[in-house]
Amino acid sequence: MGNAFHLEEIEGQIAVLTFDLPDKKVNTFSKHVVEELVEVVGELEKRSDLRGLLIKSGKKGQFIAGADLKELGALAYATIEQAQGTGKQGHDLFNRISALPFPTVALIDGNCMGGGTEMVLSMDYRIASDSPKTKIALPEVKIGLLPGWGGTQRMPRVIGVHHAIDLICSGKAVGGREAADLGLVFDSVPAERLVEEGCRLIEHAHESGEWKPNREKFKQPMGLSEDQMAFNFAIAEGGVYASTKGNYPAPLAALKAIKEGINLPLEQGLENEQKCFAALFSSPTVANLIGMFFINNQLAADSGVEDKSVKPMEVKSVGTLGGGQMGAGIATSHARSGIPTTLVDINEEQVQAGMGRAMKVVSSRIKAGRASHQDMENMLCMLTPSTSTESFKDADVVVEAVTENEEFKTKIYKQLGEVMKKDAILASNTSTISITRMAESSPNPEKFIGMHFFFPVDRMQLVEVIRGEKTSDETVATIVALSKRIRKTPIVVNDCAGFLVNRVLLPYMNEALILLQEGASMDAIDKACTKFGMPVGPIALQDMVGLDTSCFAGQVLQKAYSDRTVKVTLLEELVKAGRLGKKTGSGFRKYVGPKMKPAPDPDFDVILEKCRTDKREFSQEELTDRLFLPMLLEAITTLEDNIVREPSHVDMGLILGIGFPPFKGGILRWCDTVGASNIIEKAAQYENLGKRYAAPEMLKSMASSGKLFYPRP
Repeated sequence: MGNAFHLEEIEGQIAVLTFDLPDKKVNTFSKHVVEELVEVVGELEKRSDLRGLLIKSGKKGQFIAGADLKELGALAYATIEQAQGTGKQGHDLFNRISALPFPTVALIDGNCMGGGTEMVLSMDYRIASDSPKTKIALPEVKIGLLPGWGGTQRMPRVIGVHHAIDLICSGKAVGGREAADLGLVFDSVPAERLVEEGCRLIEHAHESGEWKPNREKFKQPMGLSEDQMAFNFAIAEGGVYASTKGNYPAPLAALKAIKEGINLPLEQGLENEQKCFAALFSSPTVANLIGMFFINNQLAADSGVEDKSVKPMEVKSVGTLGGGQMGAGIATSHARSGIPTTLVDINEEQVQAGMGRAMKVVSSRIKAGRASHQDMENMLCMLTPSTSTESFKDADVVVEAVTENEEFKTKIYKQLGEVMKKDAILASNTSTISITRMAESSPNPEKFIGMHFFFPVDRMQLVEVIRGEKTSDETVATIVALSKRIRKTPIVVNDCAGFLVNRVLLPYMNEALILLQEGASMDAIDKACTKFGMPVGPIALQDMVGLDTSCFAGQVLQKAYSDRTVKVTLLEELVKAGRLGKKTGSGFRKYVGPKMKPAPDPDFDVILEKCRTDKREFSQEELTDRLFLPMLLEAITTLEDNIVREPSHVDMGLILGIGFPPFKGGILRWCDTVGASNIIEKAAQYENLGKRYAAPEMLKSMASSGKLFYPRP
């Protein structure tokens, strides 16, 4: 037997099984852990002397995190037969737990995820701690799977179909108190009382005798009428399809497993779940989403530098210069995370406007039920407004978020050098200007770095951490750690025009304008992109960002990459006409009504006609190729140029920065799926249009060798 489980007996003939993986921060189910639990259950099945069993974790504030990550990664490339075998293994084990000859109670303190939740659902009772760390979920759909160890059949029998569909198809977690309200757990109590309450519940089970008939009832079909089935599943299917647009098969497969299994005996329902679980493995989406899960975990552990001995500075306070949309958002993110933050702008009016923007961020979260009034108070306690840069004298990090003008920024850096601490870090939120060049005007080039947030700051998770030629490892590690502290995902990028996201976005945005001038309609261009999986099309995106912003960034990047960009006059003409996008009520489209809905505009057609280069029809395939191939080829070039360290950093940057569809696994994983040779063949069809369709040497080498960005196990 292994050493993950420890079985002891306490007063009252009650067994306590403690799950505590040695030398691990969390408990997970691996093949060996499952085998050990099978042995333990085999021993317990022989114990007619026991009055009950309590299962708990030996790790404070952490119950069971779900599957072992290494085995989960291998599962991404499992065959249908292997997937079915994995499901059956869990079913057999949990069926045996559900049939033990005494009442069973799970004592949940901390995260209870995936297979951990499916195990506790097979037990007679569950009690959760009232700690805010306690979260119970079946999150499998988030990585392209469905709960395959009984969750789709047991959860509806415990809390009802409606609530089970909501939890399973969204993958969302519930805390201890909410779980008690749903009936998912018997009660929610302080963690130190879990064993005491578990023993009491076992005595109650014997006194009432309910546990035996409850087990028999649980095995039976749920017995929903045709009307109940039609009502619950018609609404659910519509909701799932609306949110996934058919691109994510797991929620629909989970819904199918629930629908086809709950009116069958439990044993048959579990068999049906196995089939639905295994069927998902015919789709590359499973491997893609599991891959994204692993990238997230890798980035969470990444310090941002190769030298692991480098430690980040301690950041006790932060300053933000600029109270506009970006500056206020950056200040709010730090203050909301409990970091004392000073917001500075040129005058009282600007400062108060910035404070208003900060409060609006939290107010919108309160309205959506994602924050409380206490959160607002906490944020305001951490955020200090000021009109003087002298307020930065004690700040460990100062983030500059002023107008995107290099001369203006560098002039400010010299002023900041007079008030900032010698060891303080100065970070610029620039989206386009060279960090290496601006560093020469900063107080200390080794302590100067790019910290590029994305708009809106409170919703966008990505931060590009841009390393200049003289930026020190300690500075990089400190800003990476600070970004994680404010709940962002940092990706370290070496300095170049546009850095990572905007550099790779330029060919896509530019090609949309070229296609528009060649005769493609705005709707056709945007539709091709949303059908591919993008959240919005490139024309709609430019109107949202602002055509003046887009035009300025385009000019900077076109100058830097003139060999593979095409000068487009349309954007400049729109800016000259004062059509700056949604913020002015007109851009490519006109925006009307209180909700600013897009509408066609004859005035735009007049400007477009002046810029026409052709007038022809395009197929959706051609539009997709023209838009996404240059983006992919530029993404590969960033790897060749050592702008980022890993393919996964490119993929996560584009997923978080521009909404590249996660179900495709990122742009480089999409390349793996299509195949390097096929990409080169597609791009060759458009080489007459310019160098932007020329395959990089890295891609040619991959095509000839069969190498992948993500080698398969």
